[in-house]
Amino acid sequence: MFGGFSIGMLPIVIIAIIIVANAVRVLPEYERGVVFRLGRVIGIKGPGLIFLWPVIDRMVKIGLRTVTLDVPVQEIITKDNVPCQVNAVCYFKVIDPIRAVVEIQDYFLATSQIAQTTLRSVLGQAEFDELLSHREKINTTLQKIIDQQTDPWGIKVSVVEVKDVQVPEQMQRAMAHQAEAERDRRAKIIAAEAEFQASVKLAEAAKIIAAEPITLQLRYLQTAVEIGRDKNSTILFPLPMEFFKMFMPADKNKN
Repeated sequence: MFGGFSIGMLPIVIIAIIIVANAVRVLPEYERGVVFRLGRVIGIKGPGLIFLWPVIDRMVKIGLRTVTLDVPVQEIITKDNVPCQVNAVCYFKVIDPIRAVVEIQDYFLATSQIAQTTLRSVLGQAEFDELLSHREKINTTLQKIIDQQTDPWGIKVSVVEVKDVQVPEQMQRAMAHQAEAERDRRAKIIAAEAEFQASVKLAEAAKIIAAEPITLQLRYLQTAVEIGRDKNSTILFPLPMEFFKMFMPADKNKN
């Protein structure tokens, strides 16, 4: 015995230290512990310092932070029979640690599988043009469906985003030709509308000139001024036939 301490007590002290070390746990702010006592859930503990009864208590740690789930590439055939490859990203978090432990064996794996199957199902019901131009609507639909399916597990899906859509090279060339044809069609429509508007304005101008012939002379003078800006220009002034009648003989005028 050394100072009242027996060597025979050393194993007991070591065992006591091990038991105390296993009974005391420290959980950070972003984790909770689901405690089972003799196989039954007794509640959630944490964050901070918690105590577990040795042998009879067991704790499962659950993180409460938002998890980023990368949904792998899925082979999709859209409603209009366009084959493509699509991947997505899903953000979710645990809001009920007890259900996340009791109701499902692996909530992360289960959420990943649900996200993949839902992605294939939803995009398979959409047309390819809708997949490209209405991405926000599809993301909302995916989020609602996945969140509804994972809610019994205590999982809240906040955001689902379709990241990338890849199509075969042959389909890309066909899409490029389609886009070029669409641009040509719009250009021709715009040109036709411009010609129509110009013809309407010309018709209105013709009506004004027919009602007031003097406007034609004013237009001649305006054109002459514009031509006269060039010093080497020769200006011709057109005159109406009535102007020359005063210089013709009177007998010819009578005839």
